[in-house]
Amino acid sequence: MNGKEPPKLIDPTGRTHELSGAATTIGRAVENEIVVSSKRISREHARIRREGWRVLVEDLGSTNGTFLNGQRLSEPMQLRDRDQIKVGDVQFVFHDPEVTHQDTPLPELEMDVPAGLVRVNRQLVELAPKEFDLLAYLYSQPGLVCSKDEIGTAVWPEYQDGVFDYQIENLVRRLRLKLEPDPKNPQLLLTVRGRGYKLIL
Repeated sequence: MNGKEPPKLIDPTGRTHELSGAATTIGRAVENEIVVSSKRISREHARIRREGWRVLVEDLGSTNGTFLNGQRLSEPMQLRDRDQIKVGDVQFVFHDPEVTHQDTPLPELEMDVPAGLVRVNRQLVELAPKEFDLLAYLYSQPGLVCSKDEIGTAVWPEYQDGVFDYQIENLVRRLRLKLEPDPKNPQLLLTVRGRGYKLIL
């Protein structure tokens, strides 16, 4: 491990399970590295494995599924500090000590426009229609400054005479409340004074 502290799983009792090997299996059978005696957990339920610098979690065809932050896994997913992994009826918290040495990470924003889905740090976020329209417009032009006129035309096409600045500012404020860990110090949706707004991905 080159002197680095390995990532860990913390179970509901507060017990820590170090993930020091290449792979760690979770299940009901005694052969697993982490044994959980619950009828809702399969004999070999889930696996956490290292892939280079990444740590992945995957379901092993279990009956009741493996969930990452409330979403059932259909494929291996990369883990991040404080992710919640539910195996059957038991929930673990993933902890990566290495991230404590880093600066505050940028929130991870994912958007599936056709499906109407938005996730921040892989947690689903529900947006009102205009909030979604604003985010979709900025998402299509990451890192580019979009003026209030451009935003007004994109988000309120039904208003032929344009929209007021306060309408855009209020919409930006509402969107930040749903996307930003600290809306008063935004990291994703930034104001560029005198020019407009831009989205950082």
